[in-house]
Amino acid sequence: MLVDPDRVEPHNLRRQAFFEGDIGRFKAQVLAERLARQYGRQIGYSVLPYDKAMFDEEMGGGMRSRALSLIIVACVDNTFARRSIADSIGGSWESKWWVDAGNGFASGQVLLGNAKDKESLKEGFNKADRTVVRLPMPSLQLPALLIPTVKSERPRDCAEAVEDDDQSPTINQAMATLVLDCIYRLLRGTLTTMGAYIDLDAGTLQTVPASPATVARMFGMKVNELMTNKCALGARYHV
Repeated sequence: MLVDPDRVEPHNLRRQAFFEGDIGRFKAQVLAERLARQYGRQIGYSVLPYDKAMFDEEMGGGMRSRALSLIIVACVDNTFARRSIADSIGGSWESKWWVDAGNGFASGQVLLGNAKDKESLKEGFNKADRTVVRLPMPSLQLPALLIPTVKSERPRDCAEAVEDDDQSPTINQAMATLVLDCIYRLLRGTLTTMGAYIDLDAGTLQTVPASPATVARMFGMKVNELMTNKCALGARYHV
């Protein structure tokens, strides 16, 4: 399901996967149709801003069934979109994971999580099968994601930033690769990190392990608070 209220503009053609005939059409619709044709799968899209009830199922009579399992991949460039996503995360019975990608000129980060506060992190790790079911969501790992920047001019999208030489023309490809690898490992059950930071200028990639010790140190908690069986050995867990 692709969610994006923006339309294709001329400056998108040189950087993103759009063609001249796509100008004026909604980005989400163009990409959904293209992916459906290419992979033979049903691809949904919405041209409305993201809303936490967007993936609920209408049951009739004014009743709705909430989506219990969901991976939300946020490739957005504004605080308000991230706030909407953050508001939709929560509830111990839900299995919603938020993967957030953000970048500057030649550096960026990919963060993963589903717990909105310290209390929700408790008993998220299981020593017996070395798994973790709750990790701090991106805005808890990096609170600045929800703090709006003060700008006197209209916010630019990534394509315009590249045109103005305020963004590397290769950083978004690097970020997309990190996101894709994160999702691939998450679905396979082999993901062992909750964050990755890349700097193309320095040629570095640093990861944040999804371990009890890391989470405890990050939020000033005791490791035992994070364990279902109150005991933790080693540092390698998979999500």
